[in-house]
Amino acid sequence: MDQPKIERVLRLMTLLTGNATYTVQDLAQMMGTTPRSIYRYMDTLKGAGFVVERVDGTIYRCAALKRPYPDLSKMVYFSEEEAAIVANMIDRLDETNVLKQGLKRKLAAVYDSTSISDFIDKKSNAVNVQALADAIKGKKKGILHGYESANSGVIRDRHVEPFSFTTNYIDIWAYDLEDGINKRFKIARIDEVEVQDEPWTAEKSHKAQPIDCFRIHGHRPTKVKLQLSQRAKNLLLEEYPLAEKYVKKSRNRWIFDGPVCGMEGVGRFVLGLRQEIDILESDELKQYVAEYNDK
Repeated sequence: MDQPKIERVLRLMTLLTGNATYTVQDLAQMMGTTPRSIYRYMDTLKGAGFVVERVDGTIYRCAALKRPYPDLSKMVYFSEEEAAIVANMIDRLDETNVLKQGLKRKLAAVYDSTSISDFIDKKSNAVNVQALADAIKGKKKGILHGYESANSGVIRDRHVEPFSFTTNYIDIWAYDLEDGINKRFKIARIDEVEVQDEPWTAEKSHKAQPIDCFRIHGHRPTKVKLQLSQRAKNLLLEEYPLAEKYVKKSRNRWIFDGPVCGMEGVGRFVLGLRQEIDILESDELKQYVAEYNDK
């Protein structure tokens, strides 16, 4: 949607949610457009999830929400990568655009945050995400019912102390009370989260590992430097949006220069585009690719 249309749609939304009521003709005249365009803007609002109802004849308005108002932060969830894209789209608006700062303020207000990178991911897991967030906030133990392990394939309950979401909010860091170590659990593999009344007992042992832009975690990040073709650079940013801050232009090529927590993620990417990527730095990555080719 182009910027002028966004402004008109937001202005229409303001008019439809005000105390006064207007006909389509009134709205068209006030906004300096045609009734046909007003109907199109209404369809845009409906597509975005707003309820636009006809009150009487040709009079329309946005339906009022019933009390209690829903907590929007529990209805819509964004991963860090999705939030980075949203922030980038807002930042591309001209600095003179009066909507730019308003949009950022409203998003931050809805999520009780100063940065939309704090958003959470996956609508389908919203209930479990909220339960885990409650456990973290209250420093409570929890049970991950029916958790499916990718390594063993075993499905069983896990008794844990959840303490931190990953940077992309797809996983949860938790202290496994049975094994006595910190583990990363995929939220999509949890059947149900049960928050217990019992408080944490191993808080001093809680420690999340850093996660790189290729979604691999590890204790000690190492530096990797790659030379990318235009195609490789485009594919990198499409698949791993958080890699953008480590990519810079160098003549007719692009350079990725950033930390990784393991060779699996970056290694898979390099191997998929071997003819379009040169490894400039990281003997460990060169060894990983060589051993993979030998196999």
